[in-house]
Amino acid sequence: MKTHILGFPSIGKFRELKQALESFWKGELSEEALFEKSVELKKRHWSVQKNAGLDYVVTGDFSLYDRALDLTFAIGAIAPRFAPLANANALERYFAMARGDAKRNIAAMEMTKWFDTNYHYIAPEINASAQWTPNAHPIVEDTRLAKSLGFNPKPALIGPFTYLTLARSIGEADKYSTLDRLVEFYAALIKTLSDSSDLVQIEEPILCAETLPSRAAKRFGEVYATLKAAAGGKAKLALTTYFGSLGDHLERAAQSGCDYLHIDLARGEAQLDDVLRSLPNETALSLGLVNGRNIWKTDYSKALKLIEKAVSKLGEDRVAIASSCSLAHCPVDLDEERALPKSIKDRMAFAAQKCAEITELRDIFVRGDKAALAANQAAFENAAKEADIYNAAVRDRAAKVTPDMLNRRSPYEKRREAQSVLNLPLLPTTTIGSFPQTAAIRKVRLAYKKGEVSEAEYIAAIKRETQDCVEKQERLGLDVFAHGESERNDMVEYFGQQLGGFCFTQNGWVQSYGSRCVKPPVIYGDVYRKAPMTIDWITYAQSLTKKPMKGMLTGPITILCWSFVREDLERSEVCKQIALAIRDEVLDLEKAGVRVIQIDEAALREGMPLNANDAQQYLRWAIDSFRLAASGVEDKTQIHTHMCYSEFNSILEWIAKMDADVISIESSRSGMALLSAFADFNYPSEVGPGVYDIHSPRVPSIEEIAELLRKALLHIPKERLWVNPDCGLKTRGWEEAYNSLENMVAAAKIVRAELSRA
Repeated sequence: MKTHILGFPSIGKFRELKQALESFWKGELSEEALFEKSVELKKRHWSVQKNAGLDYVVTGDFSLYDRALDLTFAIGAIAPRFAPLANANALERYFAMARGDAKRNIAAMEMTKWFDTNYHYIAPEINASAQWTPNAHPIVEDTRLAKSLGFNPKPALIGPFTYLTLARSIGEADKYSTLDRLVEFYAALIKTLSDSSDLVQIEEPILCAETLPSRAAKRFGEVYATLKAAAGGKAKLALTTYFGSLGDHLERAAQSGCDYLHIDLARGEAQLDDVLRSLPNETALSLGLVNGRNIWKTDYSKALKLIEKAVSKLGEDRVAIASSCSLAHCPVDLDEERALPKSIKDRMAFAAQKCAEITELRDIFVRGDKAALAANQAAFENAAKEADIYNAAVRDRAAKVTPDMLNRRSPYEKRREAQSVLNLPLLPTTTIGSFPQTAAIRKVRLAYKKGEVSEAEYIAAIKRETQDCVEKQERLGLDVFAHGESERNDMVEYFGQQLGGFCFTQNGWVQSYGSRCVKPPVIYGDVYRKAPMTIDWITYAQSLTKKPMKGMLTGPITILCWSFVREDLERSEVCKQIALAIRDEVLDLEKAGVRVIQIDEAALREGMPLNANDAQQYLRWAIDSFRLAASGVEDKTQIHTHMCYSEFNSILEWIAKMDADVISIESSRSGMALLSAFADFNYPSEVGPGVYDIHSPRVPSIEEIAELLRKALLHIPKERLWVNPDCGLKTRGWEEAYNSLENMVAAAKIVRAELSRA
């Protein structure tokens, strides 16, 4: 009975990769030193897997930025706009594709969410007529290195159908017309990898979605026969699926001809019986039992029943035990957590511990390790006894939510009339909320955390930053201000720290994209608001200006999706509890005189399950949660929401049901292509499509932004169009942020003038 994981976090338990990357981008670290740090991290992570007793260590899961980008670069499917970098070294071209090139004014590739996770991948751009010039894929050298060091490597590749389905067709190109070229590349790569490994993992999570076109699906068996032939009998192929059940693609996956089929039993437990009935006699089954998406221990008694079911049908030699998906969605090592309450820490398992859980499950099943099983059961029994998990008042309030609490007092058109008191111009300009988190802010926050400065000194310092932020917006001439969020460490953690039912890790970092890491809060009990959370800072900022100041809140769905959530209560119920807490804050902001309130729901689309039926159920309770949070206000209070880096076109109707007065969305990297959905759907309220990409250091020109606004006006009436960046400016420096906003305001003035002459 083999044991393995699907992938391990790249970042390092203390975010060493982040630090190395950012030093390299600043010119403080050499390319050689960056690669040395990468090799050090790979060796460390392979050792964790081997020392845990796993049969394989994964290669190809480590990336300097993104695995999809690694594949695009190796294939050589590089967009023509990067041609000026043809003579640059490989790493410079690679990072330019991810982050843009400010010196040459080249825009980065589009970035969006990896299925229903908070990880952002770099979307491939496929021009069917373009010449592909393949480059070396790092997976080859990594696999050889692992082999030479005495590890048993299992290379992991994003599969060809998943890669193409997630790619963008450029111009009139049909991305699927490149399938033969792509398969040729994969076959050559697999042939090379089979010299150093006896098992190759090919990931096709797209099979758990319903977006694989029939013309591609028809070729699935043929393509995998080609890949299996390329392995030449030296390496077995593991067709790997995750993030849900196979559904309509079950037969296709089972008949792929691969030696292993991996299924996700954390997200798709109900599929096991159907899979066992469909699996050919020559195919082994990998059971994804250890949840790669959460930080709680695996319930061994439940997992063992699934193992027994599979073994009784297939035999031990045809069953493997694994993580449900890559562990990259988990923090690295629980042993580094020194401050968590023991009662909570005892329930947890991070990536390193999950590796050990997999082998422990195998040992319990094969060798009857009763001590390990008893210890696991005790952890769950003790957790159920903890008093702070259940709050009767919270449960009672959630049970008494009525349909009336989900509705605004008047329809949008009437609210729009009431909101005219804001006296906003045509094409009002604003930002998404956060402004640069400067070194000074981080320094004073750390000093306050360490007790080196008093609370009064800390508050005074943050007030100075807030005042500076307001003064900059006055000079820029923005129409609706944001206070800058200098007091906030993270848009979810900040609220979680003020809500009951949350706890926090010290080093529970997870990669979001590139060098960007987040430290999700942990929801372990019932959620409630302890006291007002934002009133003082928003009202202070409003006192500094006559312009409208937005109250900035993170919405219930985003708090839910960007936290590690308890598993003993339905997610819909947890979300309702959060929504009630945010509702209290919204009403307090309104009482304090705040007339524009933004409730960010960046995670709405990302939290949607891949299966259509599950997705519909999710959207119903998710939209209800937002409306519960937002709908208690008067007509004259303008409710905004923000969403970014997800595929929104397919759920535009649901977004409209949120009934926000203004929605801001990411759209600049796609050149406003997202707005084509508005041509087919008459969106009922106001829209702020992002006019420049905040994840790139490049400063867009005035004319570039003006042209994007002209494109937006083809789909959105001028009376309902807002002007704003794609996302918050927290990660940018002030110079580039200010210059970009200055150009944005200038572009809005130009287009306003054009509209007045029309």
